[in-house]
Amino acid sequence: MTFKPQQLTPYHSARHYFGAEQRRHREAARLSLVQLADILNSSKSTLARIETAELMPPPDLPAQLDAAFGTDKHFHGLYQLAKREAHPDQYRRFMDFEAQAEVIETYDPQVVPGLLQTREYAEAQFSLQEELSREKIEEFVNARMSRQDRLRSAEPPLRWSIIDEAALRRPFGDAECMYKQLAQLLEQVDTPDSKVQVMPFSAGSYYLMGGSLHLLTLPNGSTLAYEEGIEVGHLHEDRDSAKKWRRRYEVLRAKALSPAASAELIRQAMEEYKSCDTPPS
Repeated sequence: MTFKPQQLTPYHSARHYFGAEQRRHREAARLSLVQLADILNSSKSTLARIETAELMPPPDLPAQLDAAFGTDKHFHGLYQLAKREAHPDQYRRFMDFEAQAEVIETYDPQVVPGLLQTREYAEAQFSLQEELSREKIEEFVNARMSRQDRLRSAEPPLRWSIIDEAALRRPFGDAECMYKQLAQLLEQVDTPDSKVQVMPFSAGSYYLMGGSLHLLTLPNGSTLAYEEGIEVGHLHEDRDSAKKWRRRYEVLRAKALSPAASAELIRQAMEEYKSCDTPPS
């Protein structure tokens, strides 16, 4: 029986267009999916699902495709559009601003901030949403990991992260997953581009416990705020609203542990996970 490739709908979305362009360039180069997979050190099934827009391209694929096909930054540009489609519209606009921000300040009461997460931790977090398929979870994880690309650039933004002690104590995944996540977090506690503070349980209750907060300082000096609950987020772009959330964040910063004291608390939590029955390898 002759194999017939699935019909594509390239103009349905940027992700569909990315897949269609991958197939167009592959066929122009007279490459099968298996041959392209060998060149990219990928798998036939992954590339096939990307071509039909069933799967969000992983962050490293665009550069590999541009190198394989000699297309300069064609796939890189398509990916910048496609990766935002993994998020709701309100969050998509926030992502646009985050990509431009010179300073990114975050507060998270229950989880490690997305920009500092390991892939395993992010997968464990998304897996809690029972309605998500494995493909959708992989798509969301790839989208989250792609947000970290800029952190490894020549001019990364300054990040200041405040997290509640609960984020250290409440496990996502197994003990090994948490140990590796906290080890990566520890590396970011006090560097020229990153600061981390922990709000300890001993600090008692405070106003922002109910949701996360992101403050973005843009190149023109303006600040916007994005507050997020369980399923709803709101972007505050006007000056007065952003100023209100800035004040609340500064109060939080003053009450949190110093980076040095935060590092010690993170190390204590790491030792607890290391002593579990399933220690990291």
